[in-house]
Parts: sequence; structure tokens; C-alpha cells
Amino acid sequence: MYYWHWVKNVVHRPKTTGYPTALDDTVQHMSRSGAIVVDAPLEQPFFKRSVALRQVDGGSCNGCESELSLLSSPDYDLSRYGFSFVPSPKHADVLVVTGVITRALAPVIRTVYDQMTAPKRVVAVGACAIDGWVFQGAPDVLGRLDDIVPVTVRIHGCPPTPGDLLRGLLAAVDGADPASLAPRGVRA
Repeated sequence: MYYWHWVKNVVHRPKTTGYPTALDDTVQHMSRSGAIVVDAPLEQPFFKRSVALRQVDGGSCNGCESELSLLSSPDYDLSRYGFSFVPSPKHADVLVVTGVITRALAPVIRTVYDQMTAPKRVVAVGACAIDGWVFQGAPDVLGRLDDIVPVTVRIHGCPPTPGDLLRGLLAAVDGADPASLAPRGVRA
């Protein structure tokens, strides 16, 4: 009986999320500028894949972290695009920052960024990392990640969906949002 399920899965292929080309409407209405914002087009593609991610949490509500953890699930399968999380910034290619940017965290983020080898990219995930969200003006909150390190891609939302996170990571690597490169009528 076991072999029958194995053969059935080989023939029908596992049901995972397709290439993230569709825009997520629930996130689009939260931002004036769209879910994924690429700051500057890259001169050349970053890597073909096999990209190491280092995630730094700035003291958030763990909403963005829970969505990031869903990327490792079988539904999204982050590893099929060549991404993996690493514990050391010296092995990382992309720095993913979530949460509120405070004065105490600013030197830590700068140190992690400086330890990464070139070429490197920075992805700001969620409204807190992008502009401080509801914590703007609070004591010891800097608000913007741009004031510490150069941000390559901003992924809007509170929290952004796993599909938007995957699209943002692919945009950080390839230099363009995959949804803008898809032919019309293609949905994920």
C-alpha cells in the first residue's frame, strides 16, 4: 500500500504553491506603493540561486517571523528557490530585518551588515522595519531601517503574507519583482 502512494505522488506531483507571480490583494490595500518595493534596479543579477539569509528581529510582535517560518513549510518550500537561513552573518548574502528599529538595535544591525561579504542585500520586512509603523515617535525608536543600512527591497504589510515575502526575496536576488515579469493572466 505504501508504494501506491509514492507512485501516485510521483505521477501527480506534490501540491505546492506556484511561482509567486500573483499580487496579494490583502496586502495591496495596506500600502500606497504596493507590497514589494525595489529601491534601485540591480546592475546585474545577484546570484542564480543558493542564497543564504540572515534574519534579525528588532523586537517585534513575531507576526513577520511567523510568516517567515511558513516559507520553510512544504506549501511554499523556500529551499526550492535556493534560499536557506544561516546563523552567521559571515555566511549570509541577504540580511532580512523585521521589527521596530530602536537605538539599542541600530549598532547590532550595522555590525551584522558590516560582517556580511559583498555583494549583499538588505530586505526590510513589515511596516515596523520600513518606517516604525505605530511606534513612530516613541522614545528610543529610530523608525527607519534606511537610516542604518542601505535597504534593497521593502516588503510592506503587517505582517506581509508568505507569498509576498517570497516575491520580495526573489526581487532582492533578481532585481525585479517576479509579479512584474509574469505575462498577463498568470496567477500563482
